[in-house]
Parts: sequence; structure tokens; C-alpha cells
Amino acid sequence: MSARTHTRSTQPATGRADFRLPWWGVALPTLAFIVLLVLITGSHDAEAAGSHPAISHLMDRVQHSLSR
Repeated sequence: MSARTHTRSTQPATGRADFRLPWWGVALPTLAFIVLLVLITGSHDAEAAGSHPAISHLMDRVQHSLSR
């Protein structure tokens, strides 16, 4: 039994890939990032026991820069 061989396309290559991303492919990761960022920056009131002060300082700086 012989296998079929694939022939090359007669259309010339354009040099660009035709790639379209659906709207939710950008919207959902962006929404998830924003929600997680809000959860992290909004939790500075409920500080866990033994948390590192540098992390709290970093989150305060991020929140301050976002509120400008």
C-alpha cells in the first residue's frame, strides 16, 4: 500500500502569518490580571502574621502609583 505525497502550494508566501486572536483571548487574561491585582493591593488592611515588610512596602508603592 502506498502513501499519498503532499504537493506544495502554488501560492507564493506573503511573509506574514494570518493570525487572529478572538476578543476573549485578550479580555479574559486582562480581567484576571486586574482582579488579582486589586485583591493583592486591597488586602493591605488584613496583614498576615509574619509577612515581610518589603512586600507591604512594594504593594503600597504600586497602589500609590495606580491611584495617580
